[in-house]
Amino acid sequence: MCGISGFYSKNFLSYNNIITKMNSTLSHRGPDSGKIWQDKKSGIVFGHQRLSILDLTKAGDQPMISNSGRFVITYNGEIYNHLEIRKQLEGINSNIKWKSGTDTETLLESIELLGIHETLNKTVGMFAFVIWDKKNRTLTLTRDRMGEKPLYYGWQGEGKNKVFLFGSELKALKQHPEFRGEIDRNAIALQLRHNYIPDPYSIYKNVYKLLPGHYLQLGENDLKKGLLPKYTNYWSLTKCAINGNKNLLELNGLEIQNDLEDHLKLSVKQQMISDVPTGAFLSGGIDSSTIVSLMQAQSSKPIKTFTIGFSKDDFNEAKYAKKIAKHLGTDHTELYFSPKTAMEVIPKLPQIHDEPFSDNSQIPSFILSQLAKKQIKVALSGDGGDELFCGYNRYNSTNSWSKKFNMIPDLLRKILAKGIKSISQDNLNILCNLIPNLNEYASSGYKIKSINALEAKTLSDLYYVLSSHWQNPTEAVIRSKEPGTFLTRFKPKLPNLNNHQIMMALDQITYLPNDILVKVDRTSMASSIEARVPFLDHRLIEYSWKIPYSLKFRNGKSKWILRKILKNYVPENLTERPKMGFGIPLNDWLRGPLRDWAENLLNEKKLKEEGFFNSKIIRDKWEDYIFNKNKSLYDLWNVLMFQAWRDENN
Repeated sequence: MCGISGFYSKNFLSYNNIITKMNSTLSHRGPDSGKIWQDKKSGIVFGHQRLSILDLTKAGDQPMISNSGRFVITYNGEIYNHLEIRKQLEGINSNIKWKSGTDTETLLESIELLGIHETLNKTVGMFAFVIWDKKNRTLTLTRDRMGEKPLYYGWQGEGKNKVFLFGSELKALKQHPEFRGEIDRNAIALQLRHNYIPDPYSIYKNVYKLLPGHYLQLGENDLKKGLLPKYTNYWSLTKCAINGNKNLLELNGLEIQNDLEDHLKLSVKQQMISDVPTGAFLSGGIDSSTIVSLMQAQSSKPIKTFTIGFSKDDFNEAKYAKKIAKHLGTDHTELYFSPKTAMEVIPKLPQIHDEPFSDNSQIPSFILSQLAKKQIKVALSGDGGDELFCGYNRYNSTNSWSKKFNMIPDLLRKILAKGIKSISQDNLNILCNLIPNLNEYASSGYKIKSINALEAKTLSDLYYVLSSHWQNPTEAVIRSKEPGTFLTRFKPKLPNLNNHQIMMALDQITYLPNDILVKVDRTSMASSIEARVPFLDHRLIEYSWKIPYSLKFRNGKSKWILRKILKNYVPENLTERPKMGFGIPLNDWLRGPLRDWAENLLNEKKLKEEGFFNSKIIRDKWEDYIFNKNKSLYDLWNVLMFQAWRDENN
């Protein structure tokens, strides 16, 4: 795992100085070595910071040049099946002389022999890379299928100084003297709604994130003229879901269960391959317990597992993780951290995430990575299981709501919503306790979402409301307009999928890459750890969509087939309990020890001077939260994370 950066410029500057600065900002992603490559004739400059995982010798350093000298690459990621690809390449060209044991060299030689598209179709892994073809004078940027690894890019500057920039994180792009850094107000509105800025947008104008499953190309003339890239979608989750549902497995439940276990074992086995110490994050939930069980079953010695805990039982799963680790016989490490420790992390968040990001589980995720880095360099994670196997409680609640709401005429629902909004907070609490399914959201601060959901006309509308934080963010962000996303203007068509399946697909396209995987990548990389996600092997994803829905959700129970597999390794009494998630007692902290910090960021004078937010709306929400204890925590946390980010990046 590494950090990559670079640029194209037709105006020769002090390339060495610029790329060295860009590269150095990514040293946390690759602390083992830092190298640069430049071709002054073409104007292409690459930087690379290496986290050595495979072949720890200098033979694996990057940027790397292919054996023929035609291709140059700066690459971040892991190709888990690269040894299989090597054998295939040797069958095509028996004269290949390998110089290293790295997947980088495998990738280069495959592109040389097979081309970019066919190579990508063969790869199993997570990656973001940029490659320069000296012969065809073409620059190619590529991102993995699910978006595990980040890649930003964009044109900056004007005239002869115009440059095309790219890198793993925005902080690298910002080191170039032509970087403008104009904040996009529309992106702020998106962040308030989702708590992240979705692909392809970034917080800055004219800077984008490459979409998962895509590569873009710029020929020499495109570069010289400053044209927009040409995009190719080499893998599609939408097509995967549709095709899988059309071609459901014609096997009995036990046969599918055994097949799925084999797929999981293969993914875990390949992702355990490393030349450095490897372990796993263990929360004690179904997903991480499954991954750890399969790791331990395929290891001759105890694997290292890591868990963090909270003193508050409502948020603490560490005690369950400890019991599971003991049962499996892992080498387990746990840390119970205090509010003081967590609050020491908060000032670091804008630097870790590089653009406004407000999933508060980023705090325990970073602390967990910091704990693990003392013993390992690679950590396997259980992320992705909820999205693949119908794990979120909101899937069932949303489906239930949709059926009930369809029985109420639109006009009556609008009247009900308007009436409920006028009810006092105390009475609203009572009402939430009376209405089935509503209190589940109410307990998590979703009362207002629940009310707005009454006005939803379709399941998609309902899903959008319940996956939004601010319902009308453009009212809070001055002179903003929400751009289209995959939940609005570019919503994929998903024919013949049921309600649960539609929500799972939408989450895999939006929430998973933009929230979960961003959090996993940034918090682990800030700790110089490579996090791997076995559930996101694309072969496993394609297989999961062929599994009948009834094996994922049965008798009101989510992840039914995963639970069956886990039962082979861990007794049910250690895993069967209500889902808790990876939250923190943020309400207690924000009204207590974090109150002064928040008050400073939400100061009315400060808000007015900066001019991004409608100060009255923000202040009213803050005072209502503090004095009336209304549940607008997540709305406020979104604003606070933007404000903290801006202070760091002003």
